[in-house]
Amino acid sequence: MVPGIGTAVNVATVLLGATIGVLLGNRLPMRTRDVVTDALGLVTLLIAGLSAVAVLDPDLSARVGSSAPMLIVLGSLLIGGITGSALRLEQRVEAFGGWLQRRLSGDTGSLERHRFIEGFVAASLLFCTGPLTILGSLDDGLGNGADQLFLKAVLDGFAAIAFAASFGWGVAASALTVLTVQGALTAVGFLLGDVLPAAHLAALTATGGLLLVGVALRLLRIREIPVADLLPALVVAPALVQFAAAIQ
Repeated sequence: MVPGIGTAVNVATVLLGATIGVLLGNRLPMRTRDVVTDALGLVTLLIAGLSAVAVLDPDLSARVGSSAPMLIVLGSLLIGGITGSALRLEQRVEAFGGWLQRRLSGDTGSLERHRFIEGFVAASLLFCTGPLTILGSLDDGLGNGADQLFLKAVLDGFAAIAFAASFGWGVAASALTVLTVQGALTAVGFLLGDVLPAAHLAALTATGGLLLVGVALRLLRIREIPVADLLPALVVAPALVQFAAAIQ
């Protein structure tokens, strides 16, 4: 199977789902859109919980000790958050979403602009921070097949329908993020081989799960956590596992 086919299918399902969602959303009252967004937030919270329990993975405990996994996740979020805040990642992502909104729709109204940016940011983070993104893209690049990305493509397609019904075309723009992130990870898998041992992947998955909690809190309108500022934590987590294993 050609490396990258999984990402191509994923991008197509996001675009298709977003188009269906936009057409459907115009026929839904705002109250119904809010209910859909709340449902997405709850499902995202469930997915986040399933990912976050990877902090209890026996491979991780065996590599760094039983007391270190929680500290590794905490350290990853702190270091990643400081780094992302210094780089102003959240502002840059929102600015990019605003630029896309102006280019694609030409509407500069504050309400429509906010809706577009929120859809782009939330969908991008949801589609690109889960374990299937990492595992599926690396496996695709390694030549192990794209089955995981095909599964993710189906899930993302249905999620895009629900998101776009509430947020509009900003969700379709997140296909660019999917293409960039998953394409890069597929290239890493193709060029470097199996770069993530089980313990490192568990730490990354648990950290990604907590980032998804932040996405869920945004969707549920509880708190606008700057999740994009925390994205460097996904790089820090495997590095801290390596450091903890070296000094143990």
